[in-house]
Amino acid sequence: MKINDILTRELKDPEFAKNYRAEKERSASALALYYAREEAGLTQADLAERAGVPQSTIARIERGDNVTFDKLAEIAHAMGKTIRVEFVK
Repeated sequence: MKINDILTRELKDPEFAKNYRAEKERSASALALYYAREEAGLTQADLAERAGVPQSTIARIERGDNVTFDKLAEIAHAMGKTIRVEFVK
């Protein structure tokens, strides 16, 4: 059985679907921060210093841990960036 077939079947369960969407969104945020940091040529420690947060905060966000919008904005501003939020279907 292919993974897409399993996923399609599992997404019929409302609880699984809810958790899947939440994890997918956290992963997207984590990847967005990682790619922005890499594009800026910064290490986690460099970015943490600029943002005034511990390096472990950057690492946790890049792992997909929950983070507040305010903290993400603070980190984005430390890279000279802003955050854009979209609600998509």
